[in-house]
Amino acid sequence: MPIVRNLGRAASQLLQSSGCGCGVSLVPVRAIGVSPRQVASDASFHSVTFSESDHPRVLITGGLGQLGVGLARLLRKRFGKNNVILSDIRKPADNVFYSGPFIFADILDYKNLREIVVNNRITWLFHYSALLSAVGEANVPLARAVNITGLHNVLDIAAEHNLRLFVPSTIGAFGPTSPRDPTPDLCIQRPRTIYGVSKVHAELMGEYYHYRYGLDFRCLRYPGIISADSQPGGGTTDYAVQIFHDAIKTGKFKCYLRPDTRLPMMYIDDCLKATLEVMEAPAEALTMRTYNISAMSFTPEELAQEVQKYVPELQMTYNVDQVRQAIADSWPMNFDDSNARRDWGWKHDYDLPELVTTMFSYLGSDSRIAQAN
Repeated sequence: MPIVRNLGRAASQLLQSSGCGCGVSLVPVRAIGVSPRQVASDASFHSVTFSESDHPRVLITGGLGQLGVGLARLLRKRFGKNNVILSDIRKPADNVFYSGPFIFADILDYKNLREIVVNNRITWLFHYSALLSAVGEANVPLARAVNITGLHNVLDIAAEHNLRLFVPSTIGAFGPTSPRDPTPDLCIQRPRTIYGVSKVHAELMGEYYHYRYGLDFRCLRYPGIISADSQPGGGTTDYAVQIFHDAIKTGKFKCYLRPDTRLPMMYIDDCLKATLEVMEAPAEALTMRTYNISAMSFTPEELAQEVQKYVPELQMTYNVDQVRQAIADSWPMNFDDSNARRDWGWKHDYDLPELVTTMFSYLGSDSRIAQAN
């Protein structure tokens, strides 16, 4: 990673040029301590302080994944179209590009990312750039760069410019030695995928930056997320999205997990609602930096039975992918999210029947069933 190494040397030289770093005037943070990458207070890129009454200025990294576009839509409705900037390294579809501000942002390019934050006076940052479980196992060096080096860039910029930072975590942050039914917020975490390891790293680094530098870091451990307006992205739980597409198109679905594999799941609207709620929660209400959130838990067999109420002719077969099955077997079967429900009032809206009804209403099952009949 030449860029990362060059940035590291540049940051090191900047620190060395000010002696030990002591006595340098810094961007204010909420606690004693400074960002590891320090800057002088009279620098031309110094950010502007926002009052509490202003809407946040939001940047979403990795915004073209499963959650970014929907989150941008929700935040723009709440805070105004021009206050929410979607970013990614990929070219967006026309409907995304014209729906609100979009920019190119590579999280491995520290300088460019910092310029974006400063020039757009960003105050909230949602960091969604990551390689998911199965994709990460296929390319560990890239997953390590994106999920860990990219996180470090975001943490330093957020601490330096006093941002409120959200980084999602996952059921994949737990491992085979974690309690699985239910899995509490605080327990042993020994994941066996680079995705899970990187998310445990993110949780701990975010908590460290909170106590060391005063960073307002907030994190939710997402279960498997199901949505109708995005294609599966390589995650182990993505069978629960693909089944709807295949049921409508062909009436057949081949599942890569065993029929009895139970995992926690959530409809995307609940996920986005929880994300906004935890970001808006008063700081004094939060007793921890990372929370479990949950809505439902089901197996492929239970999901197929519910889907067959809408597509009775669905033919469900199983061709177990040993890599994904091993990942799923190391993950929680149920999440204990009682702390989120107590601290900031988390409450889900969608259980399995509501989820299936909503997915078919979006994907147009009526035409598929009519053709079958």
